[in-house]
Amino acid sequence: MSTPTTPVPGKKTNRIGLEVVPYRGSKTTLCAGCGHNAISERLIDAFFEMGIDPAQVIKLSGIGCSSKSPAYFLGASHGFNAVHGRMPSVATGAVLGNRKLIAVGISGDGDTGAIGIGQFVHLMRRNLPILYVIEDNGCYGLTKGQFSPTADVGSILKNGVVNDLPPIDTCALAIMLGASFVARSFSGDKQQLLSILKAALSHKGTCMIDVLSPCVTFNDHDGSTKSYSHVKDHEEPLTDISFVPFFEDIAVDYDEGATQSVRMHDGSTLLLHKLEHDYDPTDKIRALSTLQEYGRRGEFATGVIYVEPDQDHFIDRLNLVDEPLATLPLEKVRPPRAALDEIMDGLR
Repeated sequence: MSTPTTPVPGKKTNRIGLEVVPYRGSKTTLCAGCGHNAISERLIDAFFEMGIDPAQVIKLSGIGCSSKSPAYFLGASHGFNAVHGRMPSVATGAVLGNRKLIAVGISGDGDTGAIGIGQFVHLMRRNLPILYVIEDNGCYGLTKGQFSPTADVGSILKNGVVNDLPPIDTCALAIMLGASFVARSFSGDKQQLLSILKAALSHKGTCMIDVLSPCVTFNDHDGSTKSYSHVKDHEEPLTDISFVPFFEDIAVDYDEGATQSVRMHDGSTLLLHKLEHDYDPTDKIRALSTLQEYGRRGEFATGVIYVEPDQDHFIDRLNLVDEPLATLPLEKVRPPRAALDEIMDGLR
């Protein structure tokens, strides 16, 4: 994070002295009312309120409507638009090259669940430090609205075609494969999504967030299970989420037995206020069974589904040096001639 600057009189600034302008991006070219735009707004809010320097952030995406989104937030950050479905490889290389970067990967349900499913699988099992957001609308919005791999059984397209294939549950897949922070939210739920994003930014490891994001052009009608009306009627929050960042966490006041406190990597506190049921997001088996239970009922369980704040992440497992690899001089990354001669002599 950057050194705080002198606040400008009359201007709202965050804890590092920046106004909100560097956190905004270009004017969106997505359809009016697209859920993806609401996600971009929440990302702007989260980074600004957490006081993260945009220059420390790298935004990565693949191909699709979702992959246009990085242009609409954090205009002062680095960005790379990768090949369709290959964003995880580029993200892995970027984070390995400079471990100081905060990586944000934006993908779609097609970019992740179809052509990119193999890359998604290996990213999750490595637990790479990255905020991975799936903007999930259940269709290919860039190519006229065909069903994507996350479309629910019985979903109906505008032309009357009915989906008869079971969906891929990206949250269940991420949990099984090793992601250490998994959540689901709705682009229309501003408070919940913002709290989840803030908690994810304080976590070290793979934070996979599946955000139900209705496509207003092709998938927002009565036959869609990912329309605004359907998601609002079938969303079931697991907990009421609050988040206290480390720089405000002087004392956390909550009722024992009513709220579960999870300490995040940077000292921030994730507060999960229990609703009508007793849900523990640190229980992997419970998380998977909860997803299956709600899915069977045709409902969307939202909130922080699983979190393992103490799991080792990919960079630490590799025992890399503290300095970013991209900044190391040649003499530190290239073996000297004597070392190569020794290897060659041993092979003779």
